[in-house]
Amino acid sequence: MRVGLLTGGGDVPGLNAAIRAVVKRGEGEHGHSIVGFRNGWRGVVDGDVMPLTRQHIRNVLPVGGTLLGTARYHPKASDGSLDAVMQTLEAERIEALICIGGDGTLHAASKVAEAGVKIVAIPKTIDNDVWGTDRSIGFDTAVTIATEAIDRVHTTAESHNRVMIVEVMGRHAGWIAVTSAIAGGAEVVLTPEEPFDIDKVIRFLKHRHRAHASFSIVVVAEGAVPAEGTSMSYEAPVGKFGEIVAGAIGERVKAEIEQRTGFDTRVTVLGHVQRGGIPTPEDRILGSRFGVAAIDAITRGESGVMTALRGEDVVLTPLTEIAGKVKHVPASLIQVAQALA
Repeated sequence: MRVGLLTGGGDVPGLNAAIRAVVKRGEGEHGHSIVGFRNGWRGVVDGDVMPLTRQHIRNVLPVGGTLLGTARYHPKASDGSLDAVMQTLEAERIEALICIGGDGTLHAASKVAEAGVKIVAIPKTIDNDVWGTDRSIGFDTAVTIATEAIDRVHTTAESHNRVMIVEVMGRHAGWIAVTSAIAGGAEVVLTPEEPFDIDKVIRFLKHRHRAHASFSIVVVAEGAVPAEGTSMSYEAPVGKFGEIVAGAIGERVKAEIEQRTGFDTRVTVLGHVQRGGIPTPEDRILGSRFGVAAIDAITRGESGVMTALRGEDVVLTPLTEIAGKVKHVPASLIQVAQALA
């Protein structure tokens, strides 16, 4: 069987582990030929292909990014690119397709599957907001990086008696913010799930600094917003792909804190640092497990499904069940972060 493979959306650490697993298992155990598409769905539309053999995946396990390249591109029926996808798959004699990506890539995968293509998807996103799976590839590395950053700004905050704001990624869900805040011992965490009241934040910081500390760490998800009817108005600026402009909410919260408290306040925006570089062992393992599960599912004739981690098990979940859904941080986990302030 000729199996196509692509990585779409933003890069994350652990993608190469998944690619490696698909190739090793597919070629070595099942005798498949694996064909890679460069730059996500754009590569399928353009017919930009490369062979994937054991030679191509040698020594890629600890390497960040994706050896296939990636792009934010969604094939749409309205502009004819979905037809181009079908033409490329026919021309390359692709019998099934494995798509590794976040919500945008997986949504595109579901549409292509509806057109009759055999597809198995693998979830990846540092935001960890793909519905139906406990973990997505890249999340553990992002949390590790964010936690290390919080640890580092903690010492300089204490030395200079400052409020340090650490802005992390998370447009629709605050998984990185909440988990790194708990792991790093932050005093305040602001997430998209719970719009915040800046007055309460200010009162908390003033009380803390009067009572027992001269510094504080505030972790802010890029998608955090103030609650309606509170004293801070804010609308997140967005870029050409609809992404939130990095640093916007961090700088705004900094200005509010400084103006209302007089505390010396600084901002650290982690940005793309969170999803670059060497993947953690957990992301390498998760990527490998998902890769093996995906190619095994293809071999069994499965289609229209996504690999998912449920507890300790890798299972398959229908793409139709995850379409348009966001996995938010549960209130119980946010409460843990708040309880440890």
